[in-house]
Amino acid sequence: MQRDNRDYQAPREHTTPSAGDLNALLGKGSEFEGKLAFEGKVRIDGTFTGEITTNDLLMVGDGAKVQAEISCGTVIVEGEVVGNIKATSAVELRRPAKVHGDITTPSLVIEKGVVFEGRSRMDELQSSNVVPIYASAEPGE
Repeated sequence: MQRDNRDYQAPREHTTPSAGDLNALLGKGSEFEGKLAFEGKVRIDGTFTGEITTNDLLMVGDGAKVQAEISCGTVIVEGEVVGNIKATSAVELRRPAKVHGDITTPSLVIEKGVVFEGRSRMDELQSSNVVPIYASAEPGE
């Protein structure tokens, strides 16, 4: 069996949110320190220090610097994060992301070229919010 040596490009569940999809944007050159709690999609392109909490989507854009404890539904990182990330749905680390901290999530995607220094823990389905669906067929169908 021959191995395929082409670069693996993981399928992206979420596309980069456009400005119309976002609930909030911390733009390039912006700095914020404190606690951020939100619903919907938020993108950070500036500098953030503190704590981030949501059940929805956090996007850390290319060039962003985030030093925080992050607890979200889904986290997509293209910038730099220093701190632990806990996600109930998924974490995607996209090139040229740099993450220094531990990641806990049921689904983890790391693109080639990403720097990840820390530990990863993938929760089992029973401890996450993912509900398994079993196919069943009635006799005669």
